[in-house]
Amino acid sequence: MSFGKTMGKLFIVCEWIMKLGFVNLLWIFFSVAGLVLFGIAPATIALFTIVRKWLMKETDIPIWSTFLSVYQKEFKRSNVLGFCFVLGGAFIAFDFLYVRTLDGTLQTALFVPLLIITAFYLITIVYIFPVYVHYDLKLTDYVKNSFFLGVLNFHITLLMLSSLAAILFLVLYMPALFPFFGVVSIAWVLMFGGMYCFNKIEARQSKVTGS
Repeated sequence: MSFGKTMGKLFIVCEWIMKLGFVNLLWIFFSVAGLVLFGIAPATIALFTIVRKWLMKETDIPIWSTFLSVYQKEFKRSNVLGFCFVLGGAFIAFDFLYVRTLDGTLQTALFVPLLIITAFYLITIVYIFPVYVHYDLKLTDYVKNSFFLGVLNFHITLLMLSSLAAILFLVLYMPALFPFFGVVSIAWVLMFGGMYCFNKIEARQSKVTGS
């Protein structure tokens, strides 16, 4: 009897390993299919959509058709959002290079606010995809809500960033993991943290409404 239970649990573990590996490979395939530049954002939205459904106990969804439909539906809109963040990241990187060429007090005066802007940028990126797949908002509202969500739940944000750092370290140490678990692991951590924050907000709103 115990042997049957053990085999059943082992089967479930193997099934989830296959699911995670499959959706990670889909992310790579569709990113490349969009010539990377145009494929990463919609592929990431599709990945987060599936992970969100899994976290909401919808474990029997058809992975391929769900991924494909979300990818096609969100292709244009997600790319607009993606390019905004790419431009923002490029602007920050350029500013860091420029500040390095300065000396003395001016360098310090510009470096500190640049660090603050970078922190705000990272906080927003951590929540942007979970917010995007969980709510139906305007593009500007996605950015605004992601930022405030990260700031108001700063302890969760720190935990998420720490988990991301651990995953990136593991992937760099064992690059063979990336094609199968690299991106989906990151999506799982961010979506799990995002769902935790969403549930807290919804619980507070229900209390206010109930009172």
